[in-house]
Amino acid sequence: MIMHTVYLSLGSNLGNKRENIRLAIEKIRELVGDVVRQSALYETEPWGFESENQFVNAAVKVMTTLTPMQVLRTTQKIERTLGRKEKTASHNSGEKASYKDRPIDIDILLYDDWVVDEPELKIPHPLMWMRDFVMVPLREIIDADPEPLQSHDND
Repeated sequence: MIMHTVYLSLGSNLGNKRENIRLAIEKIRELVGDVVRQSALYETEPWGFESENQFVNAAVKVMTTLTPMQVLRTTQKIERTLGRKEKTASHNSGEKASYKDRPIDIDILLYDDWVVDEPELKIPHPLMWMRDFVMVPLREIIDADPEPLQSHDND
């Protein structure tokens, strides 16, 4: 069984935000794979929309046997389980994204050193470089890792 390294970004700005992140990580551990590294929690301003609600953000490194599309489907299921009603209109579809307050948001940032360019999934995440709330926690866990990405053939 081939293990893959996936980096996920987590954010919450509704309800008990820290608890939402904790529960999401618990569900990721249960349904996606072994969470081997977790960043600190960061309080950040909303990005891409106006809201009075601050975000709590984090990043995790997960070892998984799931494919990128399976990780996407599973993280979407976790979001729904934790109260997410609708996913943001995708910036991948060519429409302007419309962001909203949400109890949990889970984005796939990196999956091994793969590039995925599907209508509903882009890896590396196309907007991650523009978002400090993603890059600061991601750098924290990557910088602590002597071998941040494992290269595997796309199988």
